[in-house]
Amino acid sequence: MRIPPPLTTADAWLGRDMAQRDDWRRVLIHDEIRELIAARAAARSASPDRVRWTRQDFPLPRLGVEVAAWLEALDTGRGFLLLRGLPVAEIGPEAAADIYWGIGLHMGRAVSQNTDGDLLGHVRDTGADPNAYGVRLYKTRAEQDFHTDGADIIGLLCLQAAKSGGVSRIVSSAAIYNRLLSERPDLVPALFSVFPFDTQGQHKPGSPAWFSRPICRLRDGRLNLFFIPWYIRESQQHPDAPRLTFEKEAVLRFIETTANDPDHFLDMDFQPGDIQFLKNASILHKRTAYEDWDAPELKRHLLRLWLVQETFSAGDEGLREGVKAPV
Repeated sequence: MRIPPPLTTADAWLGRDMAQRDDWRRVLIHDEIRELIAARAAARSASPDRVRWTRQDFPLPRLGVEVAAWLEALDTGRGFLLLRGLPVAEIGPEAAADIYWGIGLHMGRAVSQNTDGDLLGHVRDTGADPNAYGVRLYKTRAEQDFHTDGADIIGLLCLQAAKSGGVSRIVSSAAIYNRLLSERPDLVPALFSVFPFDTQGQHKPGSPAWFSRPICRLRDGRLNLFFIPWYIRESQQHPDAPRLTFEKEAVLRFIETTANDPDHFLDMDFQPGDIQFLKNASILHKRTAYEDWDAPELKRHLLRLWLVQETFSAGDEGLREGVKAPV
């Protein structure tokens, strides 16, 4: 294969550099919050069911221009954004969820995040065993190591923060590639090869319990990384799944080690009202383990959106429609 040269796109950043900047934070001002509250009132007058809303039902005459700039920063810029200042404590979690959904309408189209068809997912501890097969770690308090999700844009709204921990940690996929190219160019062909992924029991009856796809592709001059390492390793429990070669195992370890290097990752300690948007093709994300509050109303609670934005570069048609229920 022809090995791509080092990537110089704006999404090839290091966390140690981003930590010294604040242009990736955007604080909502008073007039913008008023516009969002008014848009929510207009949308609810159109329908009490937010899933039925259209972009036109949630009008953002001034903030809509900003949303276009946010999309540009996600697609061709650094690949992430943190909005701060939505007054969750004042307007309440239901209004905050409506406003978050409404912003999402201006950024893309929501798709299902699980086999239950959830379009607005709840990220919180359900008491599920993080070591049990098929349990998605966002339903636990355990650490969730670096990975990607589905769709083009991944959004998180913080309704309630943890007692301690639960830090959102992100890293540039392009920066990881550049380091691999510099330190282990012999592994680059394996990076672009096909890997087996466990289906986590969500396959159709009679079909394999694993599927194959590359973890890395280069499209439109930009990197697209699809990375869920525990799905890859769990595929090895199935005798008919292709065995991981030494080179593929080494690639997985290199990505994990580099992503967890403090020079590479950037931390965001969520506050209530924070909204994080990531370009899934460009950014790996994780969540550190956390300690929760005892009172149910204080427990850590985030809302998640998976959004499709067909105009994005380095998109992946196989991921854009989210998680389908097995038939």
